[in-house]
Amino acid sequence: MMKRVLAAAFACVLALPAWAGVQIREVTSPGGITAWLVEDHSIPFMALELRFRGGTSLDAPGKRGATYLMTGLLEEGAGDLDARAYARALESLAASVDYDASDDDVSVSARFLTENRDEAAALLRKALAEPRFDEDAIERVRQQVLSGLRSDLADPNDIASAAFSAMAYGDHPYATDGKGTLDSVAALTRDDLVAAHRGALARDRMFVGAVGDITAEELGALLDKLLGDLPETGAPIPGPADVVIEGGVTVVPFDTPQSVAMFGQVGYPRDHPDFFPAFVLNHILGGGGFESRLMTEVREKRGLTYGVYSYLLPKDLAAVYMGSVASASDRIAEAVEVIRAEWARMASDGVTPAELDAAKTFLTGEYPLRFDGHGRIASIMTAMQMQDLGINYIATRNDKVEAVTLDDVARVAADLMKPDNLHFVIVGQPAGF
Repeated sequence: MMKRVLAAAFACVLALPAWAGVQIREVTSPGGITAWLVEDHSIPFMALELRFRGGTSLDAPGKRGATYLMTGLLEEGAGDLDARAYARALESLAASVDYDASDDDVSVSARFLTENRDEAAALLRKALAEPRFDEDAIERVRQQVLSGLRSDLADPNDIASAAFSAMAYGDHPYATDGKGTLDSVAALTRDDLVAAHRGALARDRMFVGAVGDITAEELGALLDKLLGDLPETGAPIPGPADVVIEGGVTVVPFDTPQSVAMFGQVGYPRDHPDFFPAFVLNHILGGGGFESRLMTEVREKRGLTYGVYSYLLPKDLAAVYMGSVASASDRIAEAVEVIRAEWARMASDGVTPAELDAAKTFLTGEYPLRFDGHGRIASIMTAMQMQDLGINYIATRNDKVEAVTLDDVARVAADLMKPDNLHFVIVGQPAGF
């Protein structure tokens, strides 16, 4: 019965006109925890998003993969409940909690029914503050991570991404996979996971977003109970990466029917004053799917690939401008040359009025579609906080897109696009290199 109630709540949430109702309020709990709240009492349900800055970049030297493995163990028993008992307790409350770790953060996404909110939050508190890290759970999750790492070693896309990161980020944590290596994960101990937990889940790098059937006063009390026992400070966050990308091609030999290429150059950070012109520029070049220049030139006109894409990747500690393409090994060289030519054409010529208008229409029209549920709104709000975008960003974002002019794009294209510094990492058996 409880599962059906939760499913109905999810269905109602997805039907809400979320874009029109996003009125964010900043809340400070009695204990000093700050959160952003969107109240919606139309259904008895709430979503809670927690982000802890630092993520897998916090791994201690020689302990790569510790934060990732630790995050996977948060739902494997806590307090007086082992993994099985904890899962049963959470299910009995029709609550849902997901954990994830990336280069820049550890995220916790929770969904509660109002009638079970306090009990579900108490269970979540156990996971965050009192994880058990039982040896049997450690070994079970460790084997899952190792299995994934073995699969990555046989995936051309993962191989290309790893090679590009190693080249671009030098000795920074971004240069290696946050999931670790087969050797590093195999060597992690319970003490390593306890240290990773203490370093990652701390109040000095925490961001909170809540959406749904809860008042500011109720949220403040809930947050103090949920998060008040976490350490005040965590492990030091690394400094910025010294990104070095020089033009050229790196070939990683691999026995595969087609070759995969990852390409990129230095990009703009999220707080760059010309980020929005760069965002619009990228949509026109390679971010706009079948309407983008790269897709038109590489796929539609020449049939060299099924898909080619570009994207801005402004991480917390480094910014790159990336892309990817896959093609038959005897045609990948031609695809590379076409991409280089389009990179150079964008740098020298900018975009046309028709391209700019179409990009603005798409980017402003699709933005409201992102707010398709309480969980998505809570996630967007925490990202806004981490990126210091301001509490009114949702209301002003489309205005920033509309304000981009042809001159803006031309200026940014000339400054950002560096065809001579565009580097390709190709995995496969490419002809012509």
